[in-house]
Amino acid sequence: MSIFSQFFVPKTKFQVSDVPDLSGQTIIVTGGYSGIGYHTTKVVLDHGAKVYIAGRSKSNAESAIASLRESTGKSAVHFLELDLADLLSVKKAAEAYLSLETELHILFNNGGVMNPPLDQFTAQGYDLQFGTNVLGHFYFTKLLLPTLLATAKTSTDGKARVVNTASLGSVFAPGLDYDTFRDSPKRTKLGSTKLYNQSKFGNVVFSAELARRYGAEGIVSTALNPGNLKTEIARHWTSPGQRLMKLLGHLIVYPAEMGALTQLYAGTTAAGAELNGKYLVPWARIGSTNPAAQDEAVWKELWAWLEEQVAAVP
Repeated sequence: MSIFSQFFVPKTKFQVSDVPDLSGQTIIVTGGYSGIGYHTTKVVLDHGAKVYIAGRSKSNAESAIASLRESTGKSAVHFLELDLADLLSVKKAAEAYLSLETELHILFNNGGVMNPPLDQFTAQGYDLQFGTNVLGHFYFTKLLLPTLLATAKTSTDGKARVVNTASLGSVFAPGLDYDTFRDSPKRTKLGSTKLYNQSKFGNVVFSAELARRYGAEGIVSTALNPGNLKTEIARHWTSPGQRLMKLLGHLIVYPAEMGALTQLYAGTTAAGAELNGKYLVPWARIGSTNPAAQDEAVWKELWAWLEEQVAAVP
């Protein structure tokens, strides 16, 4: 599948109206108060799910929740405080969720950062993009995994789903350079855009290994490129190429609500339940990942590194 086809995307065959009734399901959407996370939250809430918006800004979440309740007429949407750039906050958020709920049907690992200044790091000193987009989501998923597995055993289709929002940027990463996950001359030389691409490559790799490890136990793990979208995540774009993307927005940048389609397809439909280990592209189509992300040895190596980073979290 060509990169060109992901900019000039064929008309979607999947619509919001195709999302099934989600009554009785409990869902978490990280970054669910803005961009495609907001639109994902709106659709699943409107289709009967109980939804937790997980993010670090309580004020943004409260504003989104008020808007969602007014637009859908549904009240089952709640805030879960989560800073993916702080492993202590991730642990606290998972514990808070588990004190409230005994089931988790769908985890949308949707939140993330893109192209922040190079002098920004996570609370534990990791590159902000890899630490947030990959390590934070890994730890959150790990802590919720027992509940996901238990939910799969009792769900009608025997599944629980983890939907990992990656990016077209993942196809441009040559692989993972572990020397750039913390501050180093190599990290500085790589630059913010390549670090972003690497983090999205990491999302794809993590998703693949999660699928390999737990698919037989009912976990459906998918990764996806949501599309080239007009959202706040691109607020740090400053390079000539990035500015050109903004100028050509009427041609190749799509509304944020379109970005929700592919993850809604993966996370909610009967067809999506059969996509464990797959990578999706706009809109709701199976695509091909970066060849470098198809190596099982790469999956295992990253998983081992991620486990090491969270092993000592108090």
